[in-house]
Amino acid sequence: MARKRIGILTGGGDVPGLNAVIKSVTYRGSEDDIEVVGLRRGWEALTHLNLDDPASKSHYIIPLNRENTRVIDRRGGTVLHSSRTNPSKMKKLPDHLAGHDFPVSQSTKGGIATTTWDLTSEVLANLAGLGIEHLIAIGGDDTLSYADKLNRQGVKIIAIPKTMDNDVRNTEYCIGFSTAITRASDAIQRQRTTVGSHERIGIFRVFGRDAGFTALYTAYATSIRCAIPEYKVNLDKLTQLLLDDKHGNPSNYALIVLSEGAEWEGYKVQEFGEPDAYGHRRKASVAEAFADEIKRRTGEETIVSDLTYDLRSGDPDFIDKLVALTFGNLAYDAILEGKTGLMSALVEGRYDLVPIPDAKLGPRKLDVASAYNTERYRPLYSNKRGLPIFLNRAF
Repeated sequence: MARKRIGILTGGGDVPGLNAVIKSVTYRGSEDDIEVVGLRRGWEALTHLNLDDPASKSHYIIPLNRENTRVIDRRGGTVLHSSRTNPSKMKKLPDHLAGHDFPVSQSTKGGIATTTWDLTSEVLANLAGLGIEHLIAIGGDDTLSYADKLNRQGVKIIAIPKTMDNDVRNTEYCIGFSTAITRASDAIQRQRTTVGSHERIGIFRVFGRDAGFTALYTAYATSIRCAIPEYKVNLDKLTQLLLDDKHGNPSNYALIVLSEGAEWEGYKVQEFGEPDAYGHRRKASVAEAFADEIKRRTGEETIVSDLTYDLRSGDPDFIDKLVALTFGNLAYDAILEGKTGLMSALVEGRYDLVPIPDAKLGPRKLDVASAYNTERYRPLYSNKRGLPIFLNRAF
């Protein structure tokens, strides 16, 4: 009788803690005589895999065991690697599928026509060919949106949320968030000496395309001001607040952290480059734009620091390792119970299994009324009694 086989993949941006999930699932599987198979490069493994080509199979498929996962949880990143692949909107067919008949869609944006193919039927065929009975997908909104589609196609799938933006719906916490805040706080505290030495305004940019959790919680921990995507600030007012901070500081400096998607009245974040598989283009630095405005309006000198990629690099902190291990074990338990369409989550500060979020709802946003002081452009510190440990609700 064939052994039960579980597949596991990581998609989108890497964060610390992913390897802890992979290890926990692999170790549990070894105890129950269940095979665990790693799928390399996220969804690309299931779109580009050629089951008739041994080289392709060895490139995309990694049998996982206790030996090759023994120490992986000690470091960040993902041993399975990652990609931003959307199987339902492929801009180019893999070479071995050229000429095959897949559903085609055409769209036009900015006068540019784009043709994409939906390779879901190939994904389903590869899962069947590999004998994968249950799949664990670890990712953010984009990766999990396709996981939801597969679940509706009848694939047994359990999701695990990860993103330093912490903006996946139905959970209060995503793997990678704590380490990102720890890294950002440490970097800002270190750079105080440089900003203060030069008596400037320090402007820090962090990730947060649609939601301001990373900027707000960094500001919360470091007691500085912040700008978030959920609320357009008044530029004159914000500039004056920073000047007041600077002049009231014995070391004559001030600090602010901006989400990459932050805007002020009259400004819209600029995008450039080709959109990725989920339609996202790179954003021009709002920190540089803000620095130019400060210089133009006040003559004050600034120091701009882009913290983005540094926050997702390196080893996980304790919180991310704890949550990652627990999310992995929750997912494994769900598989043993034959469940599908669920995601490991924290709800009201407790571990739980919840439905994979509906992609049509988009990313989770900060509740401005309870979290952000719109007069002072900084976090709200009052009225936290009764909130879960991460100070937000899973909606």
